[in-house]
Amino acid sequence: MRINHLGQPVGDPVPGWTTRPRPPRTPIVGNYCRIEPLDPAKHAESLYASYQQDPEGRNWTYLPVEPPKDLDSYRRWLTEIVAKDDPLFHAIIDIDTDEALGIASLMRIEPSAGVIEVGHINFSPRLQGTTAATEAMYLLMKRVFDELGYRRYEWKCDSLNEPSCRAAERFGFTYEGTFRQHWIVKGRNRDTSWFSILDSEWPKLRDAFEAWLSPNNFDDDGEQKRRLTDFRA
Repeated sequence: MRINHLGQPVGDPVPGWTTRPRPPRTPIVGNYCRIEPLDPAKHAESLYASYQQDPEGRNWTYLPVEPPKDLDSYRRWLTEIVAKDDPLFHAIIDIDTDEALGIASLMRIEPSAGVIEVGHINFSPRLQGTTAATEAMYLLMKRVFDELGYRRYEWKCDSLNEPSCRAAERFGFTYEGTFRQHWIVKGRNRDTSWFSILDSEWPKLRDAFEAWLSPNNFDDDGEQKRRLTDFRA
């Protein structure tokens, strides 16, 4: 905080700030997964099959859409959403099998302010809890902060969605509060929990992700030796 010539408190200067680029439609390749722009012709069948391992549709409870009734309806929905630049949807591909196992989007993109949100996250049971799932979140953060130079990265979820809130905290997001009666989803009230990571916080988080993702952090059975949160302690 600074004091201006009138004696009023004002925000700190942001020297040299320029409008940031919009996220490109290019792949991001890691060791465990690949993130690439969502393509219905290429990804719909694999994604639909992977979501069938969630027959009750629990993954869809807090999403604004219902589970697809069949492959054709799912493909049509994907065709609609990929036509937009915001949200910009991505498929998450398992490196070993080359199968699409989940989606995530970069959304509410504000290049002039350097703010971007990750949302519409839907990881199939085959992706949930895997090293690839964590790497996918790291790769998106790396694009936003290191490649594009954004200042703020947001995560928002239904305040009742405890797994999403826990995931945000595990990934290093800071809880900022709950917006009451923020939205109506599927005819139900939604209070929204807000989380964020700032560019000043990213270097330490990046080091923690990279240490956790190192092969040295996993035993012969692929089990982690230290938790991600341990590397931030």
